[in-house]
Amino acid sequence: MDTPLTPLEPFDTGACAPRYLTAEFPGIGGTLKVRPEDFLVEEIPLYNPAGEGEHIFLFIEKRELTTLQLRDALAKHFKVQRNCIGHAGLKDKQAISRQVISIHTPGKKPEDFPSFIHDRARVLWADLHTNKLKRGHLSGNRFSIKVRDVEPLAVRAAKNSLELLASHGAPNRIGQQRFGFLHNNHLVGRAMILGNWEEVIDLILSPNQGAPLSSTDARNAFSAGQYRDAFDLMPKVFKIERNLLRALSNDHSPEKSMKAIDPTAAGFFISAFQSAVFNHVLNERIQTNTINQLLEGDLAFVMKNRSTFLVNADELSSTDSGLSDRVNSFELSSTGPMWGTSMDRASSSIDQIELAALKKAGLEPSDLENCEARSGYPMIGGDRRPMRIPVIDPEIEGGIDEHGAYIRCAFELGRGSFATTVMDEIMKTPIAGV
Repeated sequence: MDTPLTPLEPFDTGACAPRYLTAEFPGIGGTLKVRPEDFLVEEIPLYNPAGEGEHIFLFIEKRELTTLQLRDALAKHFKVQRNCIGHAGLKDKQAISRQVISIHTPGKKPEDFPSFIHDRARVLWADLHTNKLKRGHLSGNRFSIKVRDVEPLAVRAAKNSLELLASHGAPNRIGQQRFGFLHNNHLVGRAMILGNWEEVIDLILSPNQGAPLSSTDARNAFSAGQYRDAFDLMPKVFKIERNLLRALSNDHSPEKSMKAIDPTAAGFFISAFQSAVFNHVLNERIQTNTINQLLEGDLAFVMKNRSTFLVNADELSSTDSGLSDRVNSFELSSTGPMWGTSMDRASSSIDQIELAALKKAGLEPSDLENCEARSGYPMIGGDRRPMRIPVIDPEIEGGIDEHGAYIRCAFELGRGSFATTVMDEIMKTPIAGV
């Protein structure tokens, strides 16, 4: 097995010095999320509520609030367990976002409850439906993003980049926010998969230059082995950290303390590891200029129904297969690995490339199987992810408002795609604040 990654290696962040598809156009630089109002995202539902059923559907606008924080507030308001709350995806905290949330309340209607009042969230509409909202139950998201600290005249370069992405597709890179403010969520996920519980806890709780200053004293206390003091010092907003510290202060072993991590959060850490490996494979396809092609051994992704099929040499050589036209029209895309035990593997040289990326990250397929064999641990799952995404209905403008100059980019992306990957192609600079 290759030597596991260290925090200093480029692959570690999943960034891997991206090769821009829009390299022919200069980046505009700038800063995202200077103000929450500069980053607007609205969920596009996969279906409309039926008007009847056991689940209350709420369309909620939230500001500077994570989806999980909103979930907890709704569970408290409706007096239900957190697993009674459903959502289609996790929306940005440093933003204004609108999304649908479901609450399982059999026999009750929205009017049977008092109005949901929250200083950072408001209900835009309420209805009933027959099933719980689950991850992936959305068509996509519409974004409107203002870049600050830019020259408005750079809008021409931004327009050229955005139009190129609209015509060729954007790399479906998983955004930096997936790796957390410590930029180590994927390392936490890898340690979870390997069962290295002490490493998991150290990665989450140890002092770190990227950690919010409000958590510094708590992290220093943890490092000194003062778990109760660390718990008292850790701000309440850091729920994962506080739950771990509470368990440790009660003399729980590292393995037992892991049970304090919310299953949703545990799955998110594992997803971050899968994302880092995917980003590495994606960047190799960009570097070799094959992201917009299907190669022998690829598993092609059918955008319409999200199915895949194996690409063989005969189909590639046949003029009747129409593969090239289907790729150019965004009907098909090559895929990369979100490694897991249920993931369909590519074949021939493509599989070898993907396996090499997993090994470079410090794991073998058997490590994934061993993780799932542990009782009570989140399933690794696994999936194929399209290498590129259509950028739909792009808009762009430059201007000045009461907060200064800006360039605004608006577009729609399919579910599971990150607006920051599109903005990275336009800005071509490390994106701060995401």
